[in-house]
Amino acid sequence: MPGSRPSPLISAPLPAVVLGGGLSRRMGSPKFGLQLGGQTMLTRIVVRLQLQVTSVAVNLNADPAGAIDRGVLVIADTVPGFLGPLAGVLTAMRHVAATNPTASHVVVVPTDTPFFPDDLVTRMVAGLTEHQQIAVAASNGQMHPLFGLWPVALADELETFLTSDPKRRVRAFIERHPSVTVDFPLIATAEGAFDPFFNVNTPEDLTDAAQWLRFFEDDKT
Repeated sequence: MPGSRPSPLISAPLPAVVLGGGLSRRMGSPKFGLQLGGQTMLTRIVVRLQLQVTSVAVNLNADPAGAIDRGVLVIADTVPGFLGPLAGVLTAMRHVAATNPTASHVVVVPTDTPFFPDDLVTRMVAGLTEHQQIAVAASNGQMHPLFGLWPVALADELETFLTSDPKRRVRAFIERHPSVTVDFPLIATAEGAFDPFFNVNTPEDLTDAAQWLRFFEDDKT
């Protein structure tokens, strides 16, 4: 797979799905279409992810319009009603089972975190110690459960949980299964330490992201 070395616990290929099916209430508009440094947030995330996996689809429940310009497949939630991020994880599992039946796991990332590590997938794969284990990212003492490597075989159990548990918490489902947390370091910049899992939830966050972007753009020059 591009950018990572397969583990004996992972059945290739290793596809990914970007989770963007939420309502973005705090932002006031869909996060996937937000402009950051002349590109949509979604385009930035897709490009970053494509270097690490074999394929990328995007889970959206709205018309992406011009937010995607790279021919990426868009998939809507398999369970209606905007049931939260676990609905996106379930959709990712169902999509992979239908389109990549040899894949044992799917990578999921949210659509509001444009600076996630470029070795995210490699390190999560390396962290697995069991076949049916879930790997999730962490940084600075905080778990980021929407950055995960999920066994596709958990789809039926996840759907039961999603439709029967009124809280539908991602961590609650993870805690029911063997899991490993993979810790990622903060990034040193001229303005201090930066968490690569900085996420954009509000217009103020978007302004901050535009300021942090210059450190990442400078790395490319």
